[in-house]
Amino acid sequence: MTAATVPDPVDERLAHMRAHNPNAGEGSVVLDIGDDVGALVVSMPGDLVGEEIEIEPVAGAFPRGDHDHGHDHGHDHGHDHGHRPHVAVVPRPVPGGGIEPSLVFGALAQGGYRLYRKGTDRVVMTCEVRGGEVTFADWPV
Repeated sequence: MTAATVPDPVDERLAHMRAHNPNAGEGSVVLDIGDDVGALVVSMPGDLVGEEIEIEPVAGAFPRGDHDHGHDHGHDHGHDHGHRPHVAVVPRPVPGGGIEPSLVFGALAQGGYRLYRKGTDRVVMTCEVRGGEVTFADWPV
């Protein structure tokens, strides 16, 4: 009897993420903050590397007007005009050495936000972003 190899879901998500953005997590992240715009960095558990996390303002959805592009963005899921912005969890270098999984939303209007695992409507966490600052948070385990 031959042993079957069971694919590792984290490895599969990483392969998908690297196909979409081969340089993800390899360098510095640019944060566009100032005045009433801040950023959010969330430390993530290692088993969520490659997962996509969505964000939405507590006060209501992001503006969703018509725009001039299709919704085939080259990955295996489509977008309609009502999708929430999302980013992938990637391993990133941290000060002092080492690598830790995290996600970064680099430019958010000041206010409260809800975070979701992509494709769900269950709020996993909320956080408050302040203009001109980077908010750091830990994903609940």
